[in-house]
Amino acid sequence: MEQKVKVMAADQVKIERPDPNKQYSPRNRIYVRDVKGSFEWFRRSFGFILLALFAGIPWLQYNGDQAVLLDIFNQRFRIFGMTLWPQDLTILAWIAIVSAFALFFVTTLFGRVWCGFMCPQTVWTFIFMWFEKKIEGTRNQRMSLDKRAWDFDKVWRKTLKHVSWLIVALLTALIFVGYFTDIRALFVNFFTLEASFWAVFFVLLFTFCTYGNAGWMREIMCTHMCPYARFQSAMFDQDTITVSYDAKRGEPRGGRSRKADPKELGLGSCIDCNLCVQVCPTGIDIRNGLQYECINCGSCVDACNEIMDKMNYERGLISFTTERNLQGGKTHTFRFKAVGYFVAMVVISGLLVWDIATRVPLEVDTLRDRNQLYTINMDGWVQNVYTLKILNKSQLPQEYTIAATGFESLQLIGNTELTVAGGEVATVPITVAVDPELVTERVQQITFIVRSSDGEVEQQHSSSFIYE
Repeated sequence: MEQKVKVMAADQVKIERPDPNKQYSPRNRIYVRDVKGSFEWFRRSFGFILLALFAGIPWLQYNGDQAVLLDIFNQRFRIFGMTLWPQDLTILAWIAIVSAFALFFVTTLFGRVWCGFMCPQTVWTFIFMWFEKKIEGTRNQRMSLDKRAWDFDKVWRKTLKHVSWLIVALLTALIFVGYFTDIRALFVNFFTLEASFWAVFFVLLFTFCTYGNAGWMREIMCTHMCPYARFQSAMFDQDTITVSYDAKRGEPRGGRSRKADPKELGLGSCIDCNLCVQVCPTGIDIRNGLQYECINCGSCVDACNEIMDKMNYERGLISFTTERNLQGGKTHTFRFKAVGYFVAMVVISGLLVWDIATRVPLEVDTLRDRNQLYTINMDGWVQNVYTLKILNKSQLPQEYTIAATGFESLQLIGNTELTVAGGEVATVPITVAVDPELVTERVQQITFIVRSSDGEVEQQHSSSFIYE
């Protein structure tokens, strides 16, 4: 898309940008050109590491069980040696808050690097694009293939591409669902047609979502559906590092031979090759300035640096830099907004660590029998009946003893010593008998104490003892 450039002064360039409502249409397919460079190498390497972690974590074993298992149906999350229950919701909340502030902090400093290098949508989109390039060819070959009439060559290439996408999407869905159920049993049961209805349903659902998002929607997810693209500007300032085009150096743009002197021609360093547009996964022209569609992937930086090398020009016409730096100022790394996000992240991380460190792997709840307030036994003692719910929040069996306080003397009738398996809940009926002479009020408090056999874990829970 051509742009009209007017030179206002020696150090000032004004670009008349096209109508933003016409420069991008979600119905126009983007044919992304392959690019090589340092940022592309780093993005691929980092994406491979993240992909390996995603695929490998659910296969890890700890104490004979799946190390990471987010068992929603049984309402427990197992993360190596720690099991989280609904009662531990604060830990999950702290983790979510820390993640949010970490994202805000990184965005304030480096813009949308999460989108360009770490977002699953970006990683899987580039995986699908890799299959597309290997099967259908380069950008020009893909454009030519789509314009060509349907023949055998086009049919088998398109079929192979979509089959490859579906295989990747299916494996992705199986691994993802494997975080929420036993992944080993899932793979065996799914391919032997013995998986449960809900397992098959969610695998097919996420297969469809992965295939649609990374294969068809691609940049539409980033530009039209992801909320992060919309509120990111609230975290940007003049010192945020983003992919930027140096208009003072690049304008006026125009084609020229490699041997020509751009100053004699009255041109800037940009040769208007449009490679920065062709390699952009969201199809924007970075020369139009900062746009919310830009995901900071650095592809245009690599493409432009390659052209600068061929033209024997200095690199950095398009680069990761700040608005203040482009204006000739000095970038301020430590500023109030960034420091504020960092401090909040550190404080909340401390609260998360404290919550985990002080967490007691035992939960006790007491239910008093409401059908009968009290009874008198054969010895004339007052009896109240209770039901104790003892949850072993650890992953190993534990032995517990039950005691009670609240009266100078009392008797516990029932099983006061028991073993509870890891992650299980034991229901223990307990009867408390008290000499009526010791009961001084109609309702008195009684406290049950559940203690592990080694004495390291203890929980208390209070209830009411009634006698009229």
